[in-house]
Amino acid sequence: MSFLRFLGGRPADQSSAGVADRPASLTEETEAIRRIVTRLESLPPEQARLLAGLAYILARAAYADLDISEAETTVMESELAAIGVDSSQAVLVVEMAKLQEKTTGDTSDYLATREFRDRSTPEQRLNVLRACYRVCCADESISGAESATLNEIASELGLTREEAATIRAEFAQWISARMGFGTVNESLG
Repeated sequence: MSFLRFLGGRPADQSSAGVADRPASLTEETEAIRRIVTRLESLPPEQARLLAGLAYILARAAYADLDISEAETTVMESELAAIGVDSSQAVLVVEMAKLQEKTTGDTSDYLATREFRDRSTPEQRLNVLRACYRVCCADESISGAESATLNEIASELGLTREEAATIRAEFAQWISARMGFGTVNESLG
């Protein structure tokens, strides 16, 4: 299975893409995308699947509130760059993952997360949950819907409650349910 097909597919017949009918600038852009895809497809299959899984899970976290903001997109791209994906590849992979999440989300969420769990190390699973929290707090708060999705992701990754709680505590200041209520002592005093 090609990398592009894993994230959402491409026309089986490349001539059906209509590239010849497009303006030169779009043709040049398409060629640039093809070069990026070629580099992505040259990755070892296991590495490509992990990258695709990571991007999909990040998009899932970002789309928990049914919107993926520019800030969340930027963080997703940064997360991929942090593991060595060049910026043009990161943009393409993130855009494909976002499109895939928006179009097939609920039906693929569990399967994609479970596949990542099965192919990743415990450290990688902890890191992906931490990255999901960074994506969700990109717009300076983690909503109730995002928090619920993060809990689902942690569970589907096979993390213990303690592991998930430790990571959640790192981002406690951005959890919107806690915002504006002060501390218990302030409320009672």
